[in-house]
Amino acid sequence: MITGIKGIRSTRIRRAVAVAVSSGALVATGALTAAPAQAVTTPSIIAKGGFAMNNASGTTLYTKAADTRRSTGSTTKIMTAEVVLAQSNLNLDKKVTIQKAYSDYVVSHNASQAHLIVGDQVTVRQLLYGLMLPSGCDAAYALADTYGTGTTRAARVSNFISKMNAAAKSLNLTNTHFDSFDGIGNGSNYSTPRDLTKIASSAMKNSMFRTIVKTKSYTAKTITKTGSTRTMAPWTNTNGLLSSYSGTIGVKTGSGPEAGYCLVFAATRNNKTVIGTVLASTSIPNRESDAKKLLDYGFAKLG
Repeated sequence: MITGIKGIRSTRIRRAVAVAVSSGALVATGALTAAPAQAVTTPSIIAKGGFAMNNASGTTLYTKAADTRRSTGSTTKIMTAEVVLAQSNLNLDKKVTIQKAYSDYVVSHNASQAHLIVGDQVTVRQLLYGLMLPSGCDAAYALADTYGTGTTRAARVSNFISKMNAAAKSLNLTNTHFDSFDGIGNGSNYSTPRDLTKIASSAMKNSMFRTIVKTKSYTAKTITKTGSTRTMAPWTNTNGLLSSYSGTIGVKTGSGPEAGYCLVFAATRNNKTVIGTVLASTSIPNRESDAKKLLDYGFAKLG
């Protein structure tokens, strides 16, 4: 009887050991296979084109038709600002007198504007805020007229656009061309998600640009014809991510009948910056949702 009990006990012990070993194997296997379960799922976006990269290294994080040329809308103004800020001996306090042509232009095109007043003297710094926050096409026109070279306004604007194309070429962008200073193109104003991201990354190297594009609201004080001070209505940044996505640092919205809804975006978390572009989304909420998906995905991949 005693021998029988010992036999039963030893059998139970062997079974317990076997279960323990088996369980341990399962635990070990689970530990080994946990990584794939944590793999980051590539997001699906509504926008027809998208791109995201690690701003520090330029490493690609996401692509969707990233090299397909599309109309860019007002994201064009990133290059407008970059060309201005690249001018040698730039004086941000230089005063520019607002011309009737600028006002007539935005009215005739029903374009977004900074509501600049004809005859007012506005500094270049203020024009840059008016360009990037409310996406003022009047501010864009004023800057192109000021920093283009030529004896007529048309010549100066044409020269400024040539500078925009030269800047794109210097960045080795083969799928970008500008025929306007603000995105209201004439049939040949296009870029790609990859190229626009590279333009924005280049622009973000400038401290003034970085300061402007992360600003939610700005109030300009201009000088009127009579020399008095005019306090303009506040300019609100059209980039909703600044208020809805933690870490957002820029950069620019765009929209139009041909362009759809576009957004060039950048955010920094844990000292890592993801920058990217979505082109031809279907609405403002959708372009922001698309951008957030790519930012989340980018940060997850960077770890």
